[in-house]
Amino acid sequence: PLTMVLSNSSWRLQQPSFFLMGIPGLEESQHWIAMPLSVLYLFAVMGNVTIIFIIWTDPSLHQPMYLFLAMLSGIDLVLASSTAPKTLAVLLVHAHEIGYTVCLTQMFFIHAFSSMESGVLVAMALDRYVAICHPLHHSTILHPGIIGRIGMAVLVRGLLLLLPFPILLQRLIFCQATVIGHAYCEHMAVVKLACSETTVNRAYGLAVALLVVGLDVVAIGISYAFILQTVLKVPGGEARLKAFSTCGSHICVILIFYVPGMFSFLTHRFGHHVPHHVHVLLATLYLLVPPALNPLVYGVKTQQIRQRVLRVFSLKGWI
Repeated sequence: PLTMVLSNSSWRLQQPSFFLMGIPGLEESQHWIAMPLSVLYLFAVMGNVTIIFIIWTDPSLHQPMYLFLAMLSGIDLVLASSTAPKTLAVLLVHAHEIGYTVCLTQMFFIHAFSSMESGVLVAMALDRYVAICHPLHHSTILHPGIIGRIGMAVLVRGLLLLLPFPILLQRLIFCQATVIGHAYCEHMAVVKLACSETTVNRAYGLAVALLVVGLDVVAIGISYAFILQTVLKVPGGEARLKAFSTCGSHICVILIFYVPGMFSFLTHRFGHHVPHHVHVLLATLYLLVPPALNPLVYGVKTQQIRQRVLRVFSLKGWI
């Protein structure tokens, strides 16, 4: 009954709340699905706060690689916190309603900070390129001033490219469905509800996705092509392995971020035969799995981070 009431409401005179369905088709299992999502969010918060704290308090870690890692952790915190609380509220306590302005704000934060995460991954690839291909000039090329400018460029790009999303949505007329078949406010899920012309919204959304992901993946690919070329010239298998190992964490994080993201994007636009609940689950996991796993990847594979984490917990008497 509530869904019918919401579906028949008109937005020509007012802007009522959206109704988030959660995971359509799995309503009976949503509280069980919420449990692993809660664990992922807890890991994301604890892991990223720990990474930021360790890098912030240890002057020896104020190097390009770790400063970019701190940026990544900050972005992951915002990304996970923009999604998880409302999603868990929908799944656990059936808090399905979300205000129009809150919905647009959540959508902006999710997409803007996803763009920023992609930008930071490019910056980290640049750092690995300079460290391996120009090791003697690493500190002079990537000095603190340059790192700050790179961080600002990533921030501004994310804000400017994604600001038109909520602005363009405010031009649309919603005169039928106000029910979003999703666990959070995703751009295309909201656009599909409009009964007015949405060509501009769809075209701009596709252009931003292709521009951000396309250019960033190409930049990362070029960086690793130069890295591979340099490493293969290094004499001795052990030296090559050591050089490759410094890129291991970054490559893992790239795969964790881009592979699920591209799959989610493609199924949303072209995967008409993919069950809707599968898409919603993938889209939700895409926003929670990378923030939860990134600290673990760097904690396990980076000796300096691992040692300082163990030192912090041993000082507190936890281990």
